[in-house]
Amino acid sequence: QVKLVESGGGLVQAGGSLRLSCAASGSISRLNEMGWYRRQAPGNQRELVAVITSGDSTNYADSVKGRFTISRDNAKNTLYLQMNSLKPEDTAVYYCNANIGYPIRYIYWGQGTQVTVSS
Repeated sequence: QVKLVESGGGLVQAGGSLRLSCAASGSISRLNEMGWYRRQAPGNQRELVAVITSGDSTNYADSVKGRFTISRDNAKNTLYLQMNSLKPEDTAVYYCNANIGYPIRYIYWGQGTQVTVSS
């Protein structure tokens, strides 16, 4: 069984920064693509924020390009999201996502961490 645990969320003023972490633990044979998603309001769908492949290729939502940076430490099975120049519209629950295993791949989600940006 695999578990993803996010940390680093909180309350910050607009223009501030936060760094999210997601630690993966358990039976991890191969850690493939990982990503951050967010849900900005209850009932809304989760939207992609950023993804990173096992080869460190990255992709970002247009709304966060230039402000957020996704990275990973494969030795620690940990994913990060550095969020700078935060805006009130970044307020959301942020979820970690991991694609694990080979050749059969499984998708795992963390429990989410709240990020609130005040104006």
